[in-house]
This record gives sequence, structure tokens and C-alpha cells, in this order.
Amino acid sequence: MTRRALISAAAALAFALVAFAGTGTASAQEDHSGAIKARLAYMQLNGFFMGQLAGIAKGQVPYDGAQASGIANNLLALSTMDVGAMWPPGSDNGALPGKTRAKAEVWTTFPAVVEKADAMTKALEGLVAAAGTDLASLQGAFGAVGAACGGCHRPFRAERF
Repeated sequence: MTRRALISAAAALAFALVAFAGTGTASAQEDHSGAIKARLAYMQLNGFFMGQLAGIAKGQVPYDGAQASGIANNLLALSTMDVGAMWPPGSDNGALPGKTRAKAEVWTTFPAVVEKADAMTKALEGLVAAAGTDLASLQGAFGAVGAACGGCHRPFRAERF
């Protein structure tokens, strides 16, 4: 085989492989690993700040109004981020077992997810208003935020794998 024929054959094979890869179920367009990694990090940040407030609300950490307000504001800021790119269709636990706990219901009942997210933001606004006031106010508002978290996690998040 001549050098020109060999180069042509290699180019044709490379083109065919690229075209074939675009038709498979694991194409680069369907690789949701970045989105899943980002949303797990996002949830980890939420959990970090919720853990800090839980320590204060439970009396394990002395109440400090400025500290509680700062944490509450961080949570509110997270809740107002546009995280849509972290939730592409096909990135659920049914499509990607062992990679995510997000149930397919996130996408099949999407208006409900938006309602839950709105409820969380509203609860966090109440937390921001209460956090710097006193411990009792923080505790009451913290309970509402916990309920809002569970309102989304219970229907839309699978058990641990």
C-alpha cells in the first residue's frame, strides 16, 4: 500500500469512528459527568452551610448573630443561582446508576421541582431575616429550611448507593 493510500485509509477510519461515536449512547454530548460533579459540589456546599447552622441551632456552637446571618446569606445566595446546566435530561440514577441519586422524576415532574425550589428560597429568605435576631428565631426558621430540603429530597432523591 502506498503512503497516500495508507493516509487515506487512516483518515477514512478516523472519520468513521468519529461518526460512529456520535451515534452511540455514550457520545460526548451525553457525557453528564461534569454536570453531575457540579451539582454534587453544589449540594455539598448547601450541606456544609446547613451543618454549620445545625450546630448553632442545636446549641453545640455558641450563637453568634453575625455568623448565623453570614451563613444564612450564603445559603440564600446558593438558592438563587441558575443551576439548570447541572441538571441535563438523562443525568438521573436510572440512566446512570451509581453515579447520581437524582431520580428521573426530577425531569418528568419538572414544575413540581420548581415549586420546591421556590419554597426553599422563601424559607431561606425567612432564615436570613431571623438568623441575626436571636437563637429562638434562628431555630424556628432553620426548621422551615430543613422541611423545604426534605420536600425536594424525599420525592426526587434516591437512597444512598
